[in-house]
Amino acid sequence: MTVTVAGEPLLAFVLAAVRIVAWLVVVPPFASRSIPTTAKVVLSLGLAFAVAPLMADSTIPVDTFGLLTTVLTQVMIGLSMGFLTSLLFAAVAAAGSIIDVFGGFALAAAFDPLAMNMNTVFGKFHQMLATVLLFVSGGHLLVVGGLLRTFEMLPIGRTPDLDGGADLLLRAFGVFFVTAVQVALPMIAVLFVADLGLALMTKVAPQLNAINVMFPAKIGLTLMLLGLSFPVLPGLVRRLVELSLELTAAFAGGG
Repeated sequence: MTVTVAGEPLLAFVLAAVRIVAWLVVVPPFASRSIPTTAKVVLSLGLAFAVAPLMADSTIPVDTFGLLTTVLTQVMIGLSMGFLTSLLFAAVAAAGSIIDVFGGFALAAAFDPLAMNMNTVFGKFHQMLATVLLFVSGGHLLVVGGLLRTFEMLPIGRTPDLDGGADLLLRAFGVFFVTAVQVALPMIAVLFVADLGLALMTKVAPQLNAINVMFPAKIGLTLMLLGLSFPVLPGLVRRLVELSLELTAAFAGGG
């Protein structure tokens, strides 16, 4: 028995898997080293089956140069969309890092072997909490679904329009900084008032040596009032999911 496989649809399927696996390499929590590379490849192949009907009419170059160019294009598309998405969700961890700076926990920064970078205590804690909220709320399905919808707006074989790429990047960075500051702002305000009180204490009673009291007091205050940022996290994660879908669609040329 002879099994014949059409070459062009098979190439389109593989190229779709290449775009998806490039996206998975960048987007948290799939980018974590706790998820094996084999699992990412298998997941990308499974997701590529979901968009297989959309690639029935795709035109794939079969010459060597054209095929290599298409592969590199799909890798860059996946990495670019993944970077935009990861930048938005990194705002939650950045908010925790800001709290660490003002609360005195920044000195306890440690190397995170999964993320391959330095993480502060509450920066890592906020990142893990946002990841849990993302999976519990089903937001990860919406983000993955947004990636799969890009195959309708940007089929295999087409290149994205990069004229608005700078605007998308600036918008993503703007959301990143504004979100991080807004989440950490209640704690920043409380800790700033505490610093003012300790500064006044050094003027009123310099013999108390407020410098020795400052760090333990700020750390204790941070631990007691850390929950000020928690109520905004569910709505924030939902908003970040919506923004990631918008940016991904805009990059693919769908809006």
